[in-house]
Amino acid sequence: MQPIEIGRLLSSGTTGFVAGCSVSQLDAPAFGALVRAPLENGYQVYGLIYDIHIDDDGLVRQLVTADNVSDEVIADNRERRIVPVEMSVLSVGYEQDGLVYHLLPPKPPLSLDVIYKCDDKDLARFTSAGRFGYFRHILRAKDAPIGEMLAAHIRQAKTANEKEKNETWGEEATRELITLLRDDYPTLMSVLAALGEVI
Repeated sequence: MQPIEIGRLLSSGTTGFVAGCSVSQLDAPAFGALVRAPLENGYQVYGLIYDIHIDDDGLVRQLVTADNVSDEVIADNRERRIVPVEMSVLSVGYEQDGLVYHLLPPKPPLSLDVIYKCDDKDLARFTSAGRFGYFRHILRAKDAPIGEMLAAHIRQAKTANEKEKNETWGEEATRELITLLRDDYPTLMSVLAALGEVI
């Protein structure tokens, strides 16, 4: 199966990165999706999309105040748009020499590196490695909507793991979150409320 390219790196750091794509590629990335940035020598960085935003440009500002904007002008602006759709990604682990680690990556991806959406096999492989160590990166993310991101991610990961015959993954993930958040009641309630919508 051909990997799905969803964009190229705009900026990066140890804890996360921002990727850009054209509007025509927008059907591939989704909030809470696991993505990967392959680098050299079998090293790749994994991250979760926690925000997708479309900044305006000068033409859009003019068009929203114009009367009777035609469908052709709207389509043209969307298809030939110069400003990219931006995805903010939280780093949650990396792979080195075939082994998956739920640690922050030793080095971030570089500008213009290609970002791929993880398929179900990649998602199940990453999430079932270790004991949910990557949850701590999510729970520390100050700028991310933690409950909603976890709910979206767990829904996708549970489906992927069930396809790989790991039917208990969703229950184990929920138990681990309850353990991690036992001393943070407000966050626990927020996460459990969001999870209640998807499990």
